[in-house]
Amino acid sequence: MGNQVRVRFAPSPTGYLHVGGLRTALYNYLFARHNGGKFILRIEDTDQTRKVEGAVENLINTLRWIGIDYDEGPDRDGSYGPYIQSQRLELYKKYAEDLVKNDHAYYCFCSSERLQQLRAQQRAYDRYCRSISKEEAQTRAEKGEKHVIRMKVPTDGEITFEDVIRGRVTISFQMVDDQVLLKSDGFPTYHLAVVVDDHFMDISHIIRGEEWLSSVPKHLLLYQYFGWNVPVMAHLPLLLNPDKSKLSKRQGDVAVEEYRQKGYLKEAIINFIALLGWNPGDDREIFFMEDLIKEFTLERVGKSGAVFNIEKLNWLNLQHIKLKSNEELAELVEPYLHAKGYTNFRKDYLVKVIELMKERMTVLPDLVENGDYFFRDPVSYDQTGVKKYLNSEAKGLLAKLLTRILSLKDFTHTSIEKTLRELADELQIKASKLIHPARLAITGKTGGPGLFELMEILGKETVVRRLTVAIEKQWNA
Repeated sequence: MGNQVRVRFAPSPTGYLHVGGLRTALYNYLFARHNGGKFILRIEDTDQTRKVEGAVENLINTLRWIGIDYDEGPDRDGSYGPYIQSQRLELYKKYAEDLVKNDHAYYCFCSSERLQQLRAQQRAYDRYCRSISKEEAQTRAEKGEKHVIRMKVPTDGEITFEDVIRGRVTISFQMVDDQVLLKSDGFPTYHLAVVVDDHFMDISHIIRGEEWLSSVPKHLLLYQYFGWNVPVMAHLPLLLNPDKSKLSKRQGDVAVEEYRQKGYLKEAIINFIALLGWNPGDDREIFFMEDLIKEFTLERVGKSGAVFNIEKLNWLNLQHIKLKSNEELAELVEPYLHAKGYTNFRKDYLVKVIELMKERMTVLPDLVENGDYFFRDPVSYDQTGVKKYLNSEAKGLLAKLLTRILSLKDFTHTSIEKTLRELADELQIKASKLIHPARLAITGKTGGPGLFELMEILGKETVVRRLTVAIEKQWNA
């Protein structure tokens, strides 16, 4: 093993990228970049029954979108390939057979019915075939009798190893079964494939989720049996729901793709995911990828589970929206507007709308949901507001306001505000008696950004048309 840091993200192509998978990928990526090393993408598709069509392409697209770029992978040349396990079967077969030859593994001929029976009795595999002589086992295998290759695990004793995050960990061999290494179809199990691949890809550090901690003894035994150096290990804390249960699909969205579709910024997702287990050692909360690369170390990753708090993600998304230029946001929001059929606007108009709405957008589609009136006349009006603000007295006040607006030469927010407040003074009423019904008439809503700024952006023609419709409309309130 060379001195260069080489880490890998090795997902199974079983669907969308889970947020837990993204965190593993991100921490590996940050560690590699922080240490001037290499980050490798490897596809672990040895369980062909769970393989989902198109999952690899989706995974690669999601990593690219979020800004995690790998140095070697299925579609990137590297001298350690192929990077898809199903293309490496001969290698696993060779090393599984080597273990049998060296008495570290054995052929197991147990039928699936027998194994199911043991499972039904909630018993671990009883090492039944371990006592078959090597000669007999070899003969039966050569005759074509269906078998798997199992690893010989010591029946007593324990194994101790150092984990960068957890410190010293000791696991008894009594907790470890004689793991299947090579299945009868010639495909390896995860445990054999991961050790062989990590060795031959010269992986220096294994950074993965805590759920793999109990498998470490199996892996360490394999390293020992093969006489290979063991990479440094770091097991990341679990991701938890707010109720402290393990984060899972049943509790809500866990696919990164879903957050992308909902209009979360990639910068906010990365920022949020980075803080699920890692902390900078102070109270800073806003990070960009380049900050994370500069600061990330495994020593600052905690042991305890990290709570996936959607309110925190929403807050971070709002902060990152505020940090973007209006022009950048216009580019990002446009597809959501087009999806709703709003296409008849100029880019400079959208930029002005964003300037006004920016602080009210938790996610990108909020502009479309909360500010639809910038792109079409109201099709409905807030009913509570109608009862409160659009009585016959209000209609009379709006008619007076409309007359003043029609005579305005200079349609800016300052001139609109001046006109409305002067009218309120003349009529000896509070300005709010004009502001509330005017907002409802123009937008259909009772809340939103500053009314005068909003009217300036909409323009005189639109404001006049909407006020006229509201004044002439028969309200049922």
